[in-house]
Amino acid sequence: MAQHLYFTLEKDFFVDLFKLSKEDAFAALMECLLNQFLQAESEEVLRVGNYERSEDRQDYRNGTRERTITTRIGKIVIAVPRHRNEPFHSTLLNNYQRCEQALITTMIEMVIQGVATRNIEKVTEELCGTKFSKSTISNLCKNLDSVVHEFKDRPLEKAYPFVMVDAMYLKVREDYRVRSKALLVALGITEDGRKEIIGFDICETETELGWERFLRSLKNRGLHGVDMITSDSHAGLVAAIRKTFMDIGWQRCQFHFTRNILDATPNRYQKMLAPALREMFHANTLEDAIALRNKIMDEYSDCAEKAMAILDEGFFDSMTVMALPQKYRQSLRTSNLLERENEELRKREKAIKIFPNEESAMRLMGAVLLDHHDTWSTMHRVFSMKEYYVKRDLFISDLISA
Repeated sequence: MAQHLYFTLEKDFFVDLFKLSKEDAFAALMECLLNQFLQAESEEVLRVGNYERSEDRQDYRNGTRERTITTRIGKIVIAVPRHRNEPFHSTLLNNYQRCEQALITTMIEMVIQGVATRNIEKVTEELCGTKFSKSTISNLCKNLDSVVHEFKDRPLEKAYPFVMVDAMYLKVREDYRVRSKALLVALGITEDGRKEIIGFDICETETELGWERFLRSLKNRGLHGVDMITSDSHAGLVAAIRKTFMDIGWQRCQFHFTRNILDATPNRYQKMLAPALREMFHANTLEDAIALRNKIMDEYSDCAEKAMAILDEGFFDSMTVMALPQKYRQSLRTSNLLERENEELRKREKAIKIFPNEESAMRLMGAVLLDHHDTWSTMHRVFSMKEYYVKRDLFISDLISA
């Protein structure tokens, strides 16, 4: 698709929008723009505009077919282009199907399972603008499940020098009661500096065994070339990393580490200590960071003894990233790249509140992760890996010894 798209609105159409309600006006506007977007996609595939002759032509137009899609702003009727020889596929519609179906089918299934008390037809019509039969819901779920599981279990053929892992908790109805379950997620940075979702799974809790099974499943699917893993200091997770990935660097997330230190600091000293810790973590060299740590410990050892013990114990684990060039440290010193993804997952989870079963949770969370994974593939790299690979052997030695 071209980088810039120009949309055209007829004057009468634009004026008539002001006669509609806010919801109807927005739906009409989106319908107009989406149809123009589809025509632009079609033209890019054909490589020729309407009524043009060109040797670059790849196919011929064959009219359109109407399709009604249900969105959170109501029903929209679009005219999907048809081509004579090869079927036309739209990236826009593919993304809509995965993400929108995930949220809709999960909420509908929750109603079917008896979590809500309102009539199912009334609820689905209110949520989606249309009624769904149980057979339709079943088919939607099955179609989405296969896509999510294919993504979840795909072979990991690339090398991922940098990996981040984290967990968040979901409420799932099981055996007639609501239980908290951990959603484990792994993000990898590829050899060309792009981020990808490389794994996710649901387990009972964040135990060492649960994390070890998850990490080994990544290795069994082909995960290799890992030089450093960034995570928080959850005891079970750290033990699983040490057991599963030997001779690699572990970076303790500086954001979580800072929070651990401040939580153990008396309230009246927290505002003064926070910027001092930030200066330490952003030091240019490890030697400078050590000097700043010593200064902090001298200043706060009497008034925040417990916090200083935490700082002293975890300092070097939080400084593993100092073995890397400056350009890589900002993105790898914390698990914030993955934390931001968890925030997006949390937005969807809040709409559900309680999942009717584990399969429903996996379906929705997996669909969101898949859509973000696909989006990242078209975005700029997190950073260039050229400098890293020029001196990789030296960096690896420093990472392991850190």
